[in-house]
Amino acid sequence: MEEAGTGAGDGLLDGLLSAVEGAGPLLQRDYWALIEGCTCSPSELMELVASRFAELAPEELVVFSREDGRDHAPLERGDELEVKIRGAGTFHVRIIHRDAQSLTMATLTGHPEAGRITFGAYRNARGDVIFHIRSRARSGSRVKYLGFRTGGEAMQTNTWTDFVNTVALTVGEGVIGFIHAETAVMEQEHESADDVQGPTFLARGD
Repeated sequence: MEEAGTGAGDGLLDGLLSAVEGAGPLLQRDYWALIEGCTCSPSELMELVASRFAELAPEELVVFSREDGRDHAPLERGDELEVKIRGAGTFHVRIIHRDAQSLTMATLTGHPEAGRITFGAYRNARGDVIFHIRSRARSGSRVKYLGFRTGGEAMQTNTWTDFVNTVALTVGEGVIGFIHAETAVMEQEHESADDVQGPTFLARGD
């Protein structure tokens, strides 16, 4: 597995639609849950997610496919995915960071969102395995911002809570309690300190 560097000189950042180029507030959205009876470690869970990413997404809402056709190879830094979003169109994302316990993808030009999203797994103090998705993004344009407010937000929440639930049922007995879904507006000082080339959170504790 390749650790992500700065991306300078290797084309990793070419064509990315970063959050600073978007419209509206910069939102941090978190979706996470504890997994009941998880049968693997967080790093093993993330290897499964990287290898079967497209299968874990709700196909009635979004369909992911590999740009290189290597559908069963684990996603790695630099890989790109085609994303077909119901009612919105076809777009592209790129993996910009991958380590043992997380992977991060960023949107490419034309995507309805500008930013990145990290998928990670780790343990809490009791040893429970947590699967966590955190995005930091703006709408890709002012027009898309208005469209997102009229229906896109609910679809995104449904997509990623369904993804969390599918992962929990794949590696365990489902979620403990419920799936948490939280949204916060990032303040200017937090946005200024954000590393737009790295993960949105650090997954630690295997």
